Amino acid sequence: MRVVQAYHFALDPTTRQVAVLASHCGAVRVAFNWGLAQVRANLAQREAERSYGIPEDRLTPALSWSMYSLRKRWNHVKGEVAPWWAGNSKEAYACGLARLADALSNWRESRQGTRKGPKVGFPRFKTKRRAARSVRFTTGAIRLDGHTHVVLPVLGRIKTHEPVGKLARLLTEGARIASATVRWQEGRWHVSFTVHTERAVATPARPDAVIGVDLGIKTLAVFSDGRPPAANPRHLTTATRKLRRLSRAVSRKHGPDRRTGQKPSQRWLRANAARNRAEHRVAALRRDGIHKLTTALARTYGTIVVEDLNVAGMLRNRRLAKAISDAGFGEIRRQLAYKTGWNGGRLVVAGRWFPSSKTCSSCGAVKAKLPLRMRTYVCEGCGLSMDRDENAARNLASLVKRTVAGSGPETRNGRGADLKTPPGGAGGRETSTPHRAPTARIRRGPSPAPGESLRILETQ
Repeated sequence: MRVVQAYHFALDPTTRQVAVLASHCGAVRVAFNWGLAQVRANLAQREAERSYGIPEDRLTPALSWSMYSLRKRWNHVKGEVAPWWAGNSKEAYACGLARLADALSNWRESRQGTRKGPKVGFPRFKTKRRAARSVRFTTGAIRLDGHTHVVLPVLGRIKTHEPVGKLARLLTEGARIASATVRWQEGRWHVSFTVHTERAVATPARPDAVIGVDLGIKTLAVFSDGRPPAANPRHLTTATRKLRRLSRAVSRKHGPDRRTGQKPSQRWLRANAARNRAEHRVAALRRDGIHKLTTALARTYGTIVVEDLNVAGMLRNRRLAKAISDAGFGEIRRQLAYKTGWNGGRLVVAGRWFPSSKTCSSCGAVKAKLPLRMRTYVCEGCGLSMDRDENAARNLASLVKRTVAGSGPETRNGRGADLKTPPGGAGGRETSTPHRAPTARIRRGPSPAPGESLRILETQ
């Protein structure tokens, strides 16, 4: 199957190449700020004319927000705005204008209500101190040179910290590099190649097996098939003491001060670099652990069931926000989404309101309340007593087994007449607000209508 993959490599540029990389990232910022200034001036002019009572058809023409229109205007004035423009690749300026066009489009769609997710504000000017340094190349000389070098437009031949032989073999087999993005990240320069390649269709080791995965803080993942749970390594918590000590060392040095123009001392730079390395190590350990967990699940099971967790809402809990961020719930689901498609499986996401923790996996009774401090689930109806996370994982797996396993009808009579509200047991319904019982219908292809408690994410 044809897939789009990213290959990430750390760069080892020379001093001259570092200066050129920084210049390209600065060019991206200049083009973005210039385009944003043009858009803001046009909007302000039209708003001022409206305040004077000028009719709409006689206002100053609106400025097009498309990347092509902005780039055309830039090409006419780049000699005045940036006389040094020839020192960088044209892709740097195109990258900045493309990002501005995307930001404006996201703001407009968010304001009109056609964009999902939280509200997006109007774009702001990028500053040298806070803006992420990155540049994207889509045309020009983008290739590999040997096993330890890459070639980028204007930048030339740059050495890498690790071999690029795996990507080189794919290119010889017909893969194509679509773009390359260079970014300053985790204290060094990295390059990421977007590659269109053919991937062999794989089959999980247990294609008919269904596993429910319940994510948590005390234990990172609990599984429904009885396999040992995945412990939460708590990388950030483990490194907190070291980070605290390094932060104190940084605070005792003469650092930069924008108000007085004071430059940082060499001791401050060394102490700050040591602190950054410790933080980057935490991120790398977390990323490595999540990749190993998700890869093992995707290669073993044909169907994986997870919950649609409201991570953004969970982070509002100031007592648990740090631990939730350290666990990486969102990254686990993101990786499972594409790895299950690569390995011939599928990811099933249970509805956000499906009471996996409050439902008895034996008799189906639903508790009204189940505080987090209660780590053992005890059913007053059938007497089941087991770990609450394992109970939730079993409920997630059974949600699919009732409908998918065996490819039989959705219900016993095939018409849905036997889908009733689960028995209340001791405690009644989950909440006082009436909800539809969590049905077990499955949709393939397009996203389901609102209200369904289950949807399948199929990776193309």
